[in-house]
Amino acid sequence: MDDHTRKKKRLDWITLIVSGGLLVLFVIASILNEKLVGQWISESFFFAAKYFGAYWQVLLLVMFVIGLILAFSNYGRVRLGKMEKPENSNFRWIAMILCTLLASGGVFWAAAGPMFHFLTTPPLFTGIEEGTMVASFPAMAQSYLHWGGFTAWASLGTLATIVLMYAHYHKGYPLKPRTFLYPMFGKRIFKNSFIGSSADIVSIIATAAGTIGPIGFLGLQVGYGLEAVWGIPNTFITQSLIIIFLAVIASISAATGIERGIQWLSRVNVSLVVVLMFAMLILGPTLFIIDLFIGSEAFYLQNFLTMSLYRVDQAWLGSWTIFFWGGWFIGYGPMMAIFISRISRGRTIRELIIAVSIIAPIVSNFWFTVVGGSGIFYEMENPGSVSTALNESGMPATVMAIMNQIPFGIVLAIGFIIVSIIFVATTADSMSYTVAVTLSGTDEPSRLIRVFWALMFGVVAVSLLAIGEETVDMLQNFIVVTAAPVSLLLLPSLWDAPRIAKKMAKEQNIIGKK
Repeated sequence: MDDHTRKKKRLDWITLIVSGGLLVLFVIASILNEKLVGQWISESFFFAAKYFGAYWQVLLLVMFVIGLILAFSNYGRVRLGKMEKPENSNFRWIAMILCTLLASGGVFWAAAGPMFHFLTTPPLFTGIEEGTMVASFPAMAQSYLHWGGFTAWASLGTLATIVLMYAHYHKGYPLKPRTFLYPMFGKRIFKNSFIGSSADIVSIIATAAGTIGPIGFLGLQVGYGLEAVWGIPNTFITQSLIIIFLAVIASISAATGIERGIQWLSRVNVSLVVVLMFAMLILGPTLFIIDLFIGSEAFYLQNFLTMSLYRVDQAWLGSWTIFFWGGWFIGYGPMMAIFISRISRGRTIRELIIAVSIIAPIVSNFWFTVVGGSGIFYEMENPGSVSTALNESGMPATVMAIMNQIPFGIVLAIGFIIVSIIFVATTADSMSYTVAVTLSGTDEPSRLIRVFWALMFGVVAVSLLAIGEETVDMLQNFIVVTAAPVSLLLLPSLWDAPRIAKKMAKEQNIIGKK
């Protein structure tokens, strides 16, 4: 092994110790004074939402627009990663992208989100009477914006990925969040830089918070499902066993790598989701779901700019749009860019932008319509049949309430429990892989470090549940706080990505061709 390779594979112990230490410190502080930690996170959350919310909304919109311009220009033909052909098929590629981000939100928020907005019309559409057929369209459109919005998904692996893939695969620099700043700071960012180390650490913390939170929620949600289906008591022991089981699956998947475990688990998950989706579509209110999807997508497109830049009700924004965009998208941005960079070698800029910013959102939107739209239909047919479960027992109960009204609902409920576990496992294995990549700087990180982080996610999630369910909420809110500095890492890609695309287009003799 030559010196250059050895240097690339060297573990960044400072980043590992600081990021891991901060997670442990969070658990210890929560044990000592949960109330004080909760107060600090709440105040930090509201500060981030108030002073960064507008910036995030504009940032995501501009990233989406620039991405579209690049995709449909000659620059869209630029091939990334120094490969002539993609490593993964289109299905495997998009499956890994979808599964990594959606996690348990892809199941439980798909049921609860549309119902929340159906029962209480979003402030932008207060003139529409809640709980009516007309209210179903803004309800679904609002859920699209938060989970399947073109702007939200554009933050994950478009412009930043172009910068990262060029710097790593074409220039040989480490596959780390700090590399986003390479065009601005040059090689200094890799030489024991405080800014560079801070970029890596805050990205790891944001990803860890955003991964551990869903793992903890999964224990609560699947525990409820097991009790509803098989009568298994929903206790801390049950929830812990669920999380341990998930952590073991994620560890095995992460250890076997992208080519085997991660892509296989993602492919299985998407296949199961497709089966569930079409089963619900056929057994449930088929025509209603199709009409609702078409109408809601049209409503979303018609109000796209207004919804994306809405700024009137600050409290509502903090609880909904800013929470989801900061916590589920921007916070994951750098690590998702690393992951997508690793699985996208040989893809063109056009393929990258269209897959992440357009195809993934539309698929996500249809899934939300099948699950959430079914809930809206049954709620309109029999008021209280879904909303009562949501208000009294939360999101897991919402899924079960919907399943109870569909033929073969028990079978579908079991399917949802399985899909929920695999959804979170695919997020945990992918994120443990990217954290390991960040610590080593290479796209083939140590297997031991991958497994360590997958297990650590599970251990911290169990620890937080042992302290109290509220600590899981606190950690999920914390990712919105970390999204503030993380969003600054994504900002330079607005001008760096077009510049790099132009440079690569010249290198690949694309500019000037028809």
